[in-house]
Amino acid sequence: MIRFIIQRLLQLIPAILISSFIIFFAMNLTGGDPAMIIAGDKASAERIEQVREEYGFNDPVPVQYIRYMAGLVRGDMGISYVTNKDVFKSFMARLPATMELAFASVFFAVLLSIPLGIYTAINQNTWKDNLGMVFALFGVSMPNFWLGLILILFFSLRLGWFPSGGRSGIISVVLPAATVGLGLAALITRTTRSAMLDVIRQDYIRTAKAKGASDRAVIYKHALGNALIPIITVIGLQLANVLTGSVLAESVFAWPGIARLIFDHISKRDTPMVTGSIILCSIMMCLVNTVVDIIYAFVDPRIKAQYVRKG
Repeated sequence: MIRFIIQRLLQLIPAILISSFIIFFAMNLTGGDPAMIIAGDKASAERIEQVREEYGFNDPVPVQYIRYMAGLVRGDMGISYVTNKDVFKSFMARLPATMELAFASVFFAVLLSIPLGIYTAINQNTWKDNLGMVFALFGVSMPNFWLGLILILFFSLRLGWFPSGGRSGIISVVLPAATVGLGLAALITRTTRSAMLDVIRQDYIRTAKAKGASDRAVIYKHALGNALIPIITVIGLQLANVLTGSVLAESVFAWPGIARLIFDHISKRDTPMVTGSIILCSIMMCLVNTVVDIIYAFVDPRIKAQYVRKG
C-alpha cells in the first residue's frame, strides 16, 4: 500500500505539468500586451520594449513556462498588475475561506444525501422514492444564485438568524454552505440510490437475509460498504468543483474565496493573478483526485488486494 501511495503521488507530477502548461499556454493566447499594462498607458515604445525584455515576454512560451514553474516551486508566481501584491500570497490568503465553504457544503450534502439515497433505494417505486427523486431534481435544477437570494431574504432579512454576507465566524457559513450543498446533495442522492439498487440485488445480500441478518445490518454493513466506490467518486469530484468554482455563491454572499478572486481579476485583465490562481486550482483538483484514489483501496478490500499483488 505504501508503494502504491508513493506511486500515485509521483503520478501527480506529469499531471500537474501537463495541466499547468495548457493553462499557461492558453492564457498567453488571450491577447493583450502585459508589458503595456506594467509600463502604463503613457509609456513610450522604448519603455514598453524595455519591460518586455526585463520580464522575458519576448522569450518563447516554453521558456517562459519553465521560468514560471521554477518560480512556483519557490512560491513566486509574480505580482498582480492590479493590486501590486504577490500572487501566491494573495491566493493563500483566500484559500482558508474557500476550504471552509467547500468542506461545510460537502458535509451538509453528505449528511442529507446518503441517508436519503439509501431510503429511496430500499423503497424503490413507491411514493417515498418518488418524493426523494423530486427533491433530487429540484436540487439539480435550482440555480445557486437564485437559491442564495431566497435564503438571504428569508433567513437573514425576515428572520434575522444568519448574516446576509461576508465571513464573520461559523454562523456566516451556514447559508452559503446550504446554497452550494443542496445542489451537491441532489447529485449524491441520485448516485447513492443507483449504487444501492445495484448492490441490494446481488446474491450475497439475499444470502445475508436468508441467514437471519437484520435489515439494518444488511443495508449498512453489507450493501453500503460495497456501494461506496461510486459515492466516494462523486463526493471527491464535487469537493474539487466547490474548491475551484463556487463563484456564484461567493458573489451572492460576498464570500472572500478563490473563485471570487479569479472572477474579479478576469474582468480587470490581471493575467498573473488569473494564471497563478487557475494553475493552483488545477493542482488542488489533482490532489483531491489522488486522495480519492487512495481512499478506494481502504474502502474496498478487492482493490487493496489488487494493489498488494502488484506490489
